[in-house]
Amino acid sequence: MVSSRFTDINESFVCVQCGEAVLPSHKSCRNHCPHCLHSVHLDVYPGDRSADCGGLMKPIEIVYHSKKGYQVVHQCERCNALSKNILDFDDPLQPDSLEAAMDIFRRKG
Repeated sequence: MVSSRFTDINESFVCVQCGEAVLPSHKSCRNHCPHCLHSVHLDVYPGDRSADCGGLMKPIEIVYHSKKGYQVVHQCERCNALSKNILDFDDPLQPDSLEAAMDIFRRKG
């Protein structure tokens, strides 16, 4: 069930961390770079674009949720806010990097 606070925004962008062009996700809303898994702190609630921060969201952990699957946990380098986003290793055009996710596992362990 999708929260009523979820705003569906699924658009292309250029990653501010690595400079890669990012395509929209094929099944959900992508808020992070599939190459380096970084994001930008734009939202208070998913897709609302109402955060005033704009800080770089660093991927700090990968977690598993029984219904949502693997998720990347981001922490804002400016305000320390935390957020989660579903990883999509099966996206046919631009899958999330399994190698980048494994690097996060290794750092955390």
